[in-house]
Amino acid sequence: MAVQLDEIRATAARVAASHNLELVDLEFQGGVKFRTLRIFVEKNAAERAKLAELAASGSVEDLPKGVPAESLSGVTHEDCAQFAQDFGTVLDVEDLIPGSEYTLEVSSPGLERKLFRPEDFARFQGSLVKVQTFTPVNGNRQWQGRLTRFSDGVLTIDLSAVKQKGKAKKAATEQIVDIALANIEKANLVAEI
Repeated sequence: MAVQLDEIRATAARVAASHNLELVDLEFQGGVKFRTLRIFVEKNAAERAKLAELAASGSVEDLPKGVPAESLSGVTHEDCAQFAQDFGTVLDVEDLIPGSEYTLEVSSPGLERKLFRPEDFARFQGSLVKVQTFTPVNGNRQWQGRLTRFSDGVLTIDLSAVKQKGKAKKAATEQIVDIALANIEKANLVAEI
């Protein structure tokens, strides 16, 4: 029996919503005996807004210095444990993963989280990003810089925000590069600590 990732994703999103969380991503890896389902969750938009408010007022002491509150997922160990317990129960009751042997891992997406959806790029405007494209842009597939704008499916990256290396240094005759979202193979944030 094959694993139905779309059904698992929908179920994870439903359980996450009941915990004021959002599903960021999931990965299913491994063979027959050593299968792992990794779930990445973060606080939902309302909970992230509360976290940002607390950070702005100085009420949150545990925030890393210099890290914008919006970049944090706000997820605690308790959030992950409660979600894992509830989601694991649903997985087993609904038999969404055939067979009994698998490992469920739940965590935050981290400071260098992957960016997938248009909402991710809109949310993290102003952040440092690393982008790899399917086809070269200005002769290069690897770009790193500050995401200054996301509009109409196009990312605008300011290359002067970081020192460019390798082919990017040669290809960076301009300080700004526009990359279509459809051309992005993978993208992630770059931690600024």
